[in-house]
Amino acid sequence: MSNELIISATQNGCRIALLKDKNLAEFHHEEEGGKFLVGDIYLGTVKKVVQGLNAAFIDIGYEKDAFLHYLDLGAQFNSLQKYTKLVRAKKITGGRLDKLQLEKDIDKHGKVSQQLSKGQVIPVQVVKEPISTKGPRLSCELSIPGRYLVLVPFSNTVSVSKKITSSEERKRLLRLIQSIKPENFGVIIRTVAEGKEVAELDKDLRNLTKTWDEGTKRLVTANPRDKVIGEISKTSSILRDVLNESFDNIQVDDKKIYEETRAYIRTIAPDKEKIVKLYTGKAKIFEHFNVEKQIKSAFGQTVSLKGGGYLIIEHTEALHVVDVNSGNKSNREENQETTALSVNLEAAKEVARQLRLRDMGGIIVVDFIDMRSAENKRLIHKTMKDEMAGADRAKHTVLPLSKFGLMQITRERVRPQMDITTKEVCPTCNGTGSITASILITDEIEQHLDHLLIKQNETGLALALHPFVYAYYTTGIISKRVKLFFKYKKWITLVRDSSMAITEFKFLTKDGDEIDTGVHGQPATPAQTEE
Repeated sequence: MSNELIISATQNGCRIALLKDKNLAEFHHEEEGGKFLVGDIYLGTVKKVVQGLNAAFIDIGYEKDAFLHYLDLGAQFNSLQKYTKLVRAKKITGGRLDKLQLEKDIDKHGKVSQQLSKGQVIPVQVVKEPISTKGPRLSCELSIPGRYLVLVPFSNTVSVSKKITSSEERKRLLRLIQSIKPENFGVIIRTVAEGKEVAELDKDLRNLTKTWDEGTKRLVTANPRDKVIGEISKTSSILRDVLNESFDNIQVDDKKIYEETRAYIRTIAPDKEKIVKLYTGKAKIFEHFNVEKQIKSAFGQTVSLKGGGYLIIEHTEALHVVDVNSGNKSNREENQETTALSVNLEAAKEVARQLRLRDMGGIIVVDFIDMRSAENKRLIHKTMKDEMAGADRAKHTVLPLSKFGLMQITRERVRPQMDITTKEVCPTCNGTGSITASILITDEIEQHLDHLLIKQNETGLALALHPFVYAYYTTGIISKRVKLFFKYKKWITLVRDSSMAITEFKFLTKDGDEIDTGVHGQPATPAQTEE
């Protein structure tokens, strides 16, 4: 199986697509200056202690106070508090903990009021991003993830991923890490560490302790709400978690992101640096690798299956519901049970993919087509578990089908669900149901050309069009574009963009910035022009 990462730069960040055998497996949208990401460590202030919930609300700068439950304080909360006070008082310099006498663990069944009080300043880590009407969820059990290891300050425990099943390998890894880890730091050994040499593990551990040291320096002078340790970029975190031997291609269309990606891979897997390539094609990178089309087809309310069936995906505040339908598949199989099994097997694989793709979390209920055979029901359950276990990094539980043919799935939700609108509003009428004649689109374009080329004297102008309109301007021995050149004595670069509607167009400067000519090709209002 080939794994490819396609990274497309946007004005506010970048879009990241993970392809497995050319099929879209994960999609992420990273915005510059993104705050309150999972893994970020802030200096928070206790705003309110609620004994009824045995929790506190913490101010870390979000519009709503973040939630911290007593059980998320962690057993070593007293040691964290002691260390924070000593560092801010400059009685401890550097991030080493070997000279720190760890405090006694807090009581598992204690009360939050025994540990926290209003106005108290504490380091906290985001474990769930703001979702819907809720603020971030926090923890005081700080951890810093790396490629092979996770560093846990104020602990001396070394644990190994349960997915490493070989007892010999588990003993080897435990022995190695215990011999190189710093004192008063715990370590979690990740699945990808299996079979790795001590040099690679030691390098990863050094990088993590360096991150902790840098965070400690910021903690000395940090003000409440300040970020002390920030998670790496979304691109780098995906590379850290999924990069393996089967990764064979990383394409980036932006020079800055390309350099950053190469630099990061150089630190975690130098032998993979050569797979990072700068895309310089004329078509947009997502168009070239067929990502744009897959996004549009995968994020709709209805998702088609190759065999003829389809899924209907509905979202509510409490849960997600997926309905499986056979469509025209029913005509192809010999009986109803065979039809149901065939569609359900294909649907199980697609549902597992959709959960990863949309990053759906919480409770998911899948209504499969009814089957009578208990063996077939077990097969559907096994297929879903295997599909989820093989590729899904989020914690999840898959229950067997109920007697009503319903499967319940819980999946860890740590960030808002990826939601992309695939239904397009009419670009001319903006949903009113009435449009001007599409035959007039070229007249509108040329009105704007007159204004931009003659009155504003623009140069190096580019015009993005639907492929049909693009063909209208470029076909023929003396094409319409050539005639425009003779008219204005300026060459207009045409860009074919299949993501645009047929009556939609936009003008771009030579630097690639969009020129505001009004909404969807209509003349701009005075307010729009001023903006």
